[in-house]
Amino acid sequence: MNTPAKPPSQTVSARLAAFSAAAHDKPLPATVHRTIALLLKDIAGLCVAARNTDYVKAAIASAAGSGGCSAIGHAARVTPYDAALINGTAAHGEDFDDTFEGGPVHAGAVIVPSVLAIAEARGLTGDALMRGCAVGVEVLCRMSLVAPQATHRASFHPTAVMGAPAAAIAVATCLRLSPAQVTHALGIAGSLSSGIIEYLADGSSTKRLHAGAAAQAGIRAALLAAAGFTGPATVFEGQHGFYKAFAPSLAPDFHPLVDGLATDWVTPTVAFKPYACGTMTQPFIDCAIEAAEELDRRGLTVEHIESIVCSVGQGTVHRLWEPIALKRSPPNGYAGKFSTPYCVAAGFIDRRAGLGQFTDEHVRDPALCSLASRISYVVDPDDEYPRNYTGRLRVTLRDGSTIEARKGHLRGGAREPLSEADIDEKFLDNVRFGGGTPLYAATLKGELAAIAAGGPVKLNSGFD
Repeated sequence: MNTPAKPPSQTVSARLAAFSAAAHDKPLPATVHRTIALLLKDIAGLCVAARNTDYVKAAIASAAGSGGCSAIGHAARVTPYDAALINGTAAHGEDFDDTFEGGPVHAGAVIVPSVLAIAEARGLTGDALMRGCAVGVEVLCRMSLVAPQATHRASFHPTAVMGAPAAAIAVATCLRLSPAQVTHALGIAGSLSSGIIEYLADGSSTKRLHAGAAAQAGIRAALLAAAGFTGPATVFEGQHGFYKAFAPSLAPDFHPLVDGLATDWVTPTVAFKPYACGTMTQPFIDCAIEAAEELDRRGLTVEHIESIVCSVGQGTVHRLWEPIALKRSPPNGYAGKFSTPYCVAAGFIDRRAGLGQFTDEHVRDPALCSLASRISYVVDPDDEYPRNYTGRLRVTLRDGSTIEARKGHLRGGAREPLSEADIDEKFLDNVRFGGGTPLYAATLKGELAAIAAGGPVKLNSGFD
C-alpha cells in the first residue's frame, strides 16, 4: 500500500514563502552563488546557440509587441512575458541545459529567463536577480523529489508543470513580495501549470516550449499575487492539489521539499550537461566512447559489432527506448536526443554528442542507422534511477568476443562535476555555433559577470 508520509505541520506554501522571505537579506552561500552564476552563463550561451532555429524564430514572431527586455542573441527588445517565453524556449530547445539528478528537472531554463525578464523590466539589481534565481532553482529541484517518476508516469513533463510554481516564487523573491503574496503566487501558479510529453511520439517542438511557458506563467502568477489576486494555500497538498493532478500514482512526501530549506541547499548539485541530449542517455554515451576506444585498440570497427545490449532503469524505458523501432530510427534530430540507441551509435561512431550530432540530416546517416538497429536493452532491477544516473552496456562482436563498459554516474553531476573552465568552453562553443564572434562572447560574458556581482541587470549584447 502506498501510505502517505505525514505532512508538514504548516502548509507547504507557507513553508516555501518563509524560505523566500529569509532570502531577501541573508547572503547566499558561496556554493549557491557560484552555481547560479554558472547557470546564467550556461543558459545565455544556449540561447545564442539556438538563435537561428525555426522554433526560436517562431517564438519571436509570436511576441505581442516591443518592450524593454532582452531576447538573448537578438536585437529586438520585448515585453517581460515574451522575453521569458523566448529565452526559456531557446535555452531548453536543444536539451543541452542543466539537469537535477533525482528529478530530473531543468531548472536553469525556467528560472533564469523568468527572473532576468522581471529584473530588466523593473530595473532591479543583480543581487535581487541572484537571490530570486537561487530560491527558484532550489524549489524546482526539491519539487521533483516529492513524488519521483510519478509525473512522467502521468504523461506530464516535470520541468513544465513544476516550473510554473518555481518561477513564481523566484519572481516573487526578486520583487520582495510578502509571505502572504508568495503563498497566493504559488496557488495561482498551480492553475497555470501544464505540459504533456506526447512530443516523444514524433519529435515535435512542444518540449522546447515547456521551459519558456513555465517561466512566463511564473511571472504572471507573481504579478497577479502582487496585485491582490488570490490562490489556494493548499495548492500542493490539497485534495484537489498539484500532486493529485500531476502525480496521482504516488502518495507525495513533502519532506524533501521543505525540510532543511535555507540550510541544506541542493542547488550546488545541479548538473551541467556535456552532451546535447536527454539526461539519462549521457552515461551511455560515455560508455559507447569507452567501448569504441577499445575497438580501436583491437584494430576493429563498428562493422565488427553484432549487437549492443544496454542495462537500464525501468523508469527510462517509455521515454528513451520504446517503441524500439522508432528509437532505432528517430524521425528527426530532436527525436534523436531522446533515443538511447541513436545516442549510443553517435558515441561509437562520432565519439561525441554535440549540437552537430542532432541535425535532421545527421540522424539519417546510414552508418549511424545501421549501428542503432543493433542496439537493444534489458531492464536492470537494481538500477539506481532516479537517485543516480548510470550507464552499462555489453558489446558482442561477430567473432563472439565481448566488450563491456560502465559509467557509474552522470558526468557533469555531483559525482563528477564539470569545471568552470569546461562550462566556459561550452559557453564559447555555443556562442560560436549561434554565429557570435569572440568579441560578442566576451561582451556577453562580461555583462553576465557584472550581474552576478550584484550590478545592474542590463544586457546590451543583441546582434542581428
